[in-house]
Amino acid sequence: MLTVAPDIEVLARFGRALADPIRCRILLALREAPAYPADLADTLGISRTRLSNHLACLRDCGLVVTAPDGRRTRYELADERLGHALDDLRAAVVAVETDRTCAEADDKGCC
Repeated sequence: MLTVAPDIEVLARFGRALADPIRCRILLALREAPAYPADLADTLGISRTRLSNHLACLRDCGLVVTAPDGRRTRYELADERLGHALDDLRAAVVAVETDRTCAEADDKGCC
């Protein structure tokens, strides 16, 4: 049975998903169009095993879903609004990119 997660849990899951650059790349690719794992692995230049692990995380976070397509399984964003949310987040980050608040930003690559 599906349940609605509390707001904080939803944001934490979204943050966990975005914490890894490969998962970000997967989400951005799926934002463009649904895709099959083999095609995603080739597009992203990663192994299918590694991609599978990241897709499992994104599924567990509730951000992507599978859609059977004959003998294959296609992945897509769980909700089209996620694509809009990704666009909004990218725009917000671009808007504050020069305002680094982390003193170790250059050394650690954060912020």
